Amino acid sequence: MPRVPPPRLPYSEAPSEVAVTPEATTSPVRRSARRTPTRVSEPTVGPISPAIAGPVTDRTAPHIADPPDRRITDGAAPRATDRTADRLADLEGRRARAVTSGGPRRRGEFGARERIDLLLDAGSFTETGLFVRARPTGDGSGRPYGDGVVTGHGTIDGRPVCVFAQDSTVFGGSMGEAFGEKTLALMDLALKTGCPVIGLNDGGGARIQEGVASLALYAELVRRNVRASGVIPQISVVLGPCAGGAAYSPAITDFTVMVDGASHMFVTGPDVIEAVTGERTGAEELGGARTSNTVNGNAHFLATDEVDALDTVRDLLSYLPANNLERPPQYAPGAAPAGLCLDSVVPDRLGQAYDMRDILRAVVDDGELLQVQELFAPNIICAFALVEGGTVGVVANQPLHAAGVLDIDASEKAARFVRFCDAFGIPLLTFTDVPGYLSGVRQEQAGIIRRGAKLLYAYAEATVPKVTVVVRKAYGGGYAVMGSKHLGADINLAWPTARIAVMGAEGAVGVLHRRELAAAEDPEALRARLVAAYESTHGTPYLAAERGYVDAVIAPRDTRSHICRALRALRGKRAPMPERRHGNIPL
Repeated sequence: MPRVPPPRLPYSEAPSEVAVTPEATTSPVRRSARRTPTRVSEPTVGPISPAIAGPVTDRTAPHIADPPDRRITDGAAPRATDRTADRLADLEGRRARAVTSGGPRRRGEFGARERIDLLLDAGSFTETGLFVRARPTGDGSGRPYGDGVVTGHGTIDGRPVCVFAQDSTVFGGSMGEAFGEKTLALMDLALKTGCPVIGLNDGGGARIQEGVASLALYAELVRRNVRASGVIPQISVVLGPCAGGAAYSPAITDFTVMVDGASHMFVTGPDVIEAVTGERTGAEELGGARTSNTVNGNAHFLATDEVDALDTVRDLLSYLPANNLERPPQYAPGAAPAGLCLDSVVPDRLGQAYDMRDILRAVVDDGELLQVQELFAPNIICAFALVEGGTVGVVANQPLHAAGVLDIDASEKAARFVRFCDAFGIPLLTFTDVPGYLSGVRQEQAGIIRRGAKLLYAYAEATVPKVTVVVRKAYGGGYAVMGSKHLGADINLAWPTARIAVMGAEGAVGVLHRRELAAAEDPEALRARLVAAYESTHGTPYLAAERGYVDAVIAPRDTRSHICRALRALRGKRAPMPERRHGNIPL
């Protein structure tokens, strides 16, 4: 069913600098749309030489200078004629040279403008800084137009966005002074107009021949990222190398998409590591797309190719507001999934695993989830979904992986997701089945106390509507952190299968009745009786309900209807916080 976007609310009193056509504001939003790319983009700025398509060959060296017959010489003699027609012809010639200033691309790779055309709505891109040229360096390398980055604005599903794309065929996509200033200007435009900014990264880091100016602009870019954090969504797409100082900007942005087998992101490359430490490694092992998605958590989405990466960005943006002053998009309510009875999802045996995603898909619209960091810390699920057409952020323990336990990686993954949702007014749904925090020497020495506290901090700090469903286990600190009433959850529900206690029955009996068991003639029979007694008292949700820690114990099949009612009731929630500069999260 087509989903129509909401009317755009004013971000500021200043007129928007991003033009939106009337057709764009009424076009239906297409979520999860997959488009067939064309190898050569339609011209976006006047007549373009066929050379823009160029032969796709292996790149042997970055483009350094324009061909001699195309180079525009500074201080050229004035034309003999000054007719308007001549000036227009000169303009078209400059445009053509500007959009073809790059060199040959890597085999199978799209150019910077082709990538933008794939990302944005057809014909919506308006380029900025087309005639900006590289600063002279005195080494004869030339001054190509654009300086290795294409910047501009357009629309995705009719909603304005700003985008920049690094061009790896110009100076290897490295950041020079003009390159950096164009990117900063685009970031400033996105902040002023209140629209998301998307960066397509494919570059070699700082431009050595421009010296400290390149380093200064990396710091300026990070400062813009920090200023925009929590104000506008920032998405990084890594389509090639992203090394050195260039890697810190994607780390600060909200989401990072990488392409399997093509993307690399690291501070220090394999050659330097071997030279300094003697340690041998490869780019894939060090910071490839799979490493970044599964091992270190630097990335949030793993794409199969460039088209899939750009479609992931479109899909992600369909859940997000344009900025922190607007509500998330509201679509026509989706259908409640059919075919799964939640009353029989949770196994009777406590130690038996099940897939939490089955429960989530039975609750959200059309059974659709967009998981964030799906391959990293899989013992916890973070996902965007729709409930009655409105965006929600879902956090849930996953019993299929390590019984859904909270460890360092899971805590940090969920904490960042919760803070993003809170920054952009996205309600939080929490589904709890957690045995607690992971114990062990490695976790303790790695800082589970400090790093696990990040999730406690994130939930306690969040002021958006928070609804929690306790599905099965909610033991110890895991109960407290997973959206408990005590951390500020608004509505807490529990299934009859919920077990809310300090610890499981076996562990509790072993601690409380250690001496009795040691002295018993038949310790196993005594243990069984004590476990059964503990379960009847503490292994249910009713003790928590008696104290008001759970608002209702519900039949699993009624979960969606209870969540819908809770979110409707909380739509106008206000939760003022004390005045302060900012909190001090345990980083």
